[in-house]
Amino acid sequence: MDKTPDTNLYLVGFMGTGKSTVGRQMARRLGFRFFDSDREIEHAQGRPIADLFAAEGEAAFRGLEKKFIESGHSPVGCVVACGGGLVVPAGMRELLGRRGVVVCLHASAETLLRRTTRTGHRPLLQGSDRETRVRELLAAREKIYRAAGTLVLTDGQPVREVVAHVLRIYRRETRERSRR
Repeated sequence: MDKTPDTNLYLVGFMGTGKSTVGRQMARRLGFRFFDSDREIEHAQGRPIADLFAAEGEAAFRGLEKKFIESGHSPVGCVVACGGGLVVPAGMRELLGRRGVVVCLHASAETLLRRTTRTGHRPLLQGSDRETRVRELLAAREKIYRAAGTLVLTDGQPVREVVAHVLRIYRRETRERSRR
């Protein structure tokens, strides 16, 4: 059996697609460190993302995300669950692609609504009409997500199946990277 590569894995996609859940399991399977970019930024800034958004604005938060990707974790041996909007700013998809393998987790708006209803820490979903907001954001970002990396659907899939699929993609793409 060949040695598992140490190339970083970046999980991107809309909030509620399962990036953190899948990321933790992928890190265990690969023997890597796991990072959730949102949690790391909250820890470094000493306040919740909702407070960062309210005080500094979305553009400042996106700057913190870029800084985290550039220098907030090791260049190898990491699985990073990226915030839902991390790949949206110009140049971020390319930055992630240079730093590792990028896999995009995707789910339907209905699934995302169900998965995000229980949490109140998502600043872009604040307000009275969460369904409209989810559908608008998803529509605006869908092309970006699809271009970011190999797409894995998580609707109705057991986590173990999603992890197995992501692991196959990761191994295939790290082999391809090593040939370049």
